[in-house]
Amino acid sequence: MNDEYAHGHADGVEAGRTAISILGSTGSIGRQTLEVVSFLSDRFRVIGLSGRSNLRVLASQVEKYRPRVVGIESPDQTDDFIRLLKEKGLNPDEYPELVYGNEGMTAIATLPEVEQVMVAVVGIAALVPVLSALEAGKRVALANKECLVTAGHLVMEASKRSGGRIVPVDSELSAIFQCWRAGSGRQVKRVILTASGGPFFDLDKEALKNVTPAEALRHPTWRMGKRITVDSATLMNKGFEVMETRWLFGLSVDRIDVLIHPESVIHSIVEFEDGSQVAQLGTPDMRLPIQYALTYPDRYKSLVDPLDLALVGRLTFKPVDLERFPCLRIAYDASKGISTLPAVINGADEVLVDEFLSGRIGFTDIPRIISMVAAEHKPKEEPSLEEILRADTWARERALRAVTG
Repeated sequence: MNDEYAHGHADGVEAGRTAISILGSTGSIGRQTLEVVSFLSDRFRVIGLSGRSNLRVLASQVEKYRPRVVGIESPDQTDDFIRLLKEKGLNPDEYPELVYGNEGMTAIATLPEVEQVMVAVVGIAALVPVLSALEAGKRVALANKECLVTAGHLVMEASKRSGGRIVPVDSELSAIFQCWRAGSGRQVKRVILTASGGPFFDLDKEALKNVTPAEALRHPTWRMGKRITVDSATLMNKGFEVMETRWLFGLSVDRIDVLIHPESVIHSIVEFEDGSQVAQLGTPDMRLPIQYALTYPDRYKSLVDPLDLALVGRLTFKPVDLERFPCLRIAYDASKGISTLPAVINGADEVLVDEFLSGRIGFTDIPRIISMVAAEHKPKEEPSLEEILRADTWARERALRAVTG
């Protein structure tokens, strides 16, 4: 990350309210984003929303925020969605324009009047909308991991080429983004990503084999969607953050460390050449990094209660055991070049998390099968968008075959 990027000013913000679109508005991050927007209603206005299958929640959002354009998954959902809008008391002349699928998300991300795009949709489906938003010069608040994980080189090239800015939403990357401003990029020695360790950090390898989906979904500190909660338990989520950090901040992976910090109070640390370490602390609530991404470089009162360190009492730290949590090692190994391997790992992981939640595989089968799929893959170097998408499809199919036989 260059200094202009880290120290720049918010672009495209007029004296009035900033126009935003939210991709994935019905998910966990999307809903929390709308909480922030409601709290800062004098600063933001919603132009576009997109959801998938949760039409009832989306209709309620339309009733409250009155976006001009709304994206749903398929034209087949149109009648059901219109019925829900009628139930909310909206008249036909108050209905938003409807767009559909991935093309619809891209349209919402590139609306001419939109200044910022919150990308809260999960999965590689966000890749084309993100690239399109950046090419259009939008500021992108990026909560989606897959874009940088699978196609970091393409995303950063699009940002550099067009001037579209990426501001991270993930709590650890947001922390690095904030701490980075204490110096210059040339003075950064390394960054330290903190990890809660999830609910199983103290379990031995044998006990991990018997972990249930219900146990994996009980994250000790964060309120998140199902996939990211399981990925936090396996530490694959932290591995994805290593990949994201590499691209967003221009660091080699040997300058990115991970430290277990169960209290989730310190969200990341930046160490400078003189040995000084700058950390970002805060209450573990995603509305804080969401708000910072939307208001950067400014700060305003938030919905979140300030951190009280006296109540926290103590902060503890532990090294990561890569033998018990091999997903992190898999991610480090995949981050050393520019290839389709990260896309394969991400695609396989998404399928396997679903299979684990469905009870068809065990917790420790996730890294085992990911390693098998990765070993069978023949990576493409400097891949194009099409090659990345093909690798993703291949990985999903191969991982599923490994489960079903």
